[in-house]
Amino acid sequence: MDVRVERRLFTVEEYHRMAEAGILSEDDRVELIEGEIVEMSPIGSRHAGCVNRISHWFSQRVGRRAIVSVQNPIRLGRRSEPQPDVALLRPREDFYASEHPGAEDVLLIVEVAEHSAGYDRGVKVPLYARYGVVEVWVVDLLRGVVEVYRGPEGEGYREVRVVGRGEAIAPLQLPDLHVPVDQILGETS
Repeated sequence: MDVRVERRLFTVEEYHRMAEAGILSEDDRVELIEGEIVEMSPIGSRHAGCVNRISHWFSQRVGRRAIVSVQNPIRLGRRSEPQPDVALLRPREDFYASEHPGAEDVLLIVEVAEHSAGYDRGVKVPLYARYGVVEVWVVDLLRGVVEVYRGPEGEGYREVRVVGRGEAIAPLQLPDLHVPVDQILGETS
């Protein structure tokens, strides 16, 4: 006997009401992906160190050209609110206090993956492409590389390349910021 199970998908507004009602707390490591509340992996020390290095490097160099947002929500449509590790956002006077940024506000998203590279590549990168995020970097700590995705098109990106140690990359929207991959990966990768 086949049993059909229907999923109950949530909107961003419902997701926020769950937090307001205490069903979800600020300490819950979850994000809303295509209507589903997804538990995020715990953050290991290598992952945290990499996020700290990236945010520190950008914070020292972007000045007023961008806001460096660390592990904060990006609203993508009615049913998704991922929390990328680092996002460079278009400057705004209120620093996005009145509403979370959307894809049009994003200059770059960086996802750091110690054990979640498959999820980031297979779920989050296509989600970002679908909503028009212009550029995504996936830092794969296990492989010691940065995957660069540019030019969203449908469920993917027109340009995909992998850069490693000894190379540097610059965000399309801030082309003068050449980030050494060694700086992103650190000494212990």
